[in-house]
Amino acid sequence: MRMILSLLLLSLLFCNISLASTPRVLFDQGHKQAFTVEKSGPLQLSQFAAKFRNSGWQVDSTDTLLTSQTLTNVKALVISGAFHPLQKSEIEAVKGFVEQGGNLVVMLHIATPLIPLLETLGVASANGVVREHEKKQVINDQPLNFKTTTLKEHPLTKGLSHLSLYGSWPLLPLRDGVQIIASTSPTAWVDLNRDNSLSAKDAVQEFGLVVAGTMGKGQFAVFADDAMFQNNFFKGENEKLVDNMSRWMNQ
Repeated sequence: MRMILSLLLLSLLFCNISLASTPRVLFDQGHKQAFTVEKSGPLQLSQFAAKFRNSGWQVDSTDTLLTSQTLTNVKALVISGAFHPLQKSEIEAVKGFVEQGGNLVVMLHIATPLIPLLETLGVASANGVVREHEKKQVINDQPLNFKTTTLKEHPLTKGLSHLSLYGSWPLLPLRDGVQIIASTSPTAWVDLNRDNSLSAKDAVQEFGLVVAGTMGKGQFAVFADDAMFQNNFFKGENEKLVDNMSRWMNQ
């Protein structure tokens, strides 16, 4: 009997050690997200989450406020497709999480709700989506959907030939320690006058699509598009990107 109890105790001990050594990624779903890790539809994030599980991560989600307690024992936080802004206290909690060594990934569906968080990170966006003018990069004749081959050397872009995006918001670093690692062609444009055509009043330039930076002991990345991680588009180089992300987050 004592032998059986001893074996059970050892089994529980090793189980606890195993759980403690498993990195945990937390998906924020408390800000009116329409696309979640639990659902399997074409616009959902279940394949993205499965990729992390297959790479040895514990995958969890939360629909509550982000606090220092919520982020305890979390190695990586993903905020994808938020339709509702974070409260000031949540932004402070996320900031503290990164400064203390946490990893943060932000993916934009619409930019406006996340502008206060982006500003805290040292990133700016704009009130308009990017359209690609280079025809060879446009996907299915839709300028809002395009590939970028302008990738800067970074652990997130390692070994990638391109990324495919499906509705992106321009990103701009605002401070040292934040850099653009993926961008459009120099002829991409934002429709500032909202007439759905390229005109003299529109912004034409190279726009940032992925930015990465550090804050304190931690690191973060902001993606101009969340659709690139949805089940319908989770293939090819976009899927390889998440392999890189998993390794980058677990450094």
